[in-house]
Amino acid sequence: MTTTPRALIAEDEPLLAAALQQELARAWPQLQVAATVGDGLSAVRQALALQPEVLFFDIRMPGQSGLDAAVELADAWPADKPFPALVFVTAYDQYAVQAFEAQAVDYLLKPVQAARLQKTVQKLQQALAAKAPAPDALEATMAQLRHLLAAPGVAAAAPAASPPAAAAPLTVIQASSGNQIHMVPVAEVLYFEAADKYVRVLTAAREFLIRTPLKELTEQLDTSVFWQVHRSTLVRASAITTVTRDEAGKLHLALAGRPEKLAVSRLYAHLFKAM
Repeated sequence: MTTTPRALIAEDEPLLAAALQQELARAWPQLQVAATVGDGLSAVRQALALQPEVLFFDIRMPGQSGLDAAVELADAWPADKPFPALVFVTAYDQYAVQAFEAQAVDYLLKPVQAARLQKTVQKLQQALAAKAPAPDALEATMAQLRHLLAAPGVAAAAPAASPPAAAAPLTVIQASSGNQIHMVPVAEVLYFEAADKYVRVLTAAREFLIRTPLKELTEQLDTSVFWQVHRSTLVRASAITTVTRDEAGKLHLALAGRPEKLAVSRLYAHLFKAM
């Protein structure tokens, strides 16, 4: 642990960001707040540049949520550097709180209370003093983030009290190519890739576009058939022919019927440990 630990605060409400910084100054005078940002993209950029020891990420921010920012940051984080201790800040939401507690991820409720912050500070100080090996700490964080991504009420709005029964997996997709609409059998799709406002639908011979968000699409597909290998990519598992590791340690997939290689994010590299 450095003599002067540093923190990054990502909070889109300036008054709340200022209040958290003031409470931190009282609860942990040695902590230096290196930067305060108001959106997820800036949070990732500043965290990579500053490499602070502690992150306070608001769960709901414009453009990119705190959880998505944490996922992107973990994927880009240098493997030889300890990943920062992570605290999510959220308005009260029973689903999010249950998910954080289940995964032993620390959180603060808005508005931040001094007594609760003191407990968080103690946890953070203990975590920094423990100095877990960088790869171990990063893998532990990855496991937590994977579970949070799948938990209701964290990555998206809280679900209804009685969610609808799961529908049968999607079998046909209405997709566009040029000015035509095509009925594309899901059985022919090799992978889906999010790109700007669209999702690309790739078969062995064609490419189509749909407007359904990738997260919504994932909920309509059989997850034993389509694996998420990147936050923007779903791949037909049976189409994977080879998995290769480059000099930087990143994994890439080759698919039967497609010439391009697909990147695997660090978050999903555990799927290919046996390989």
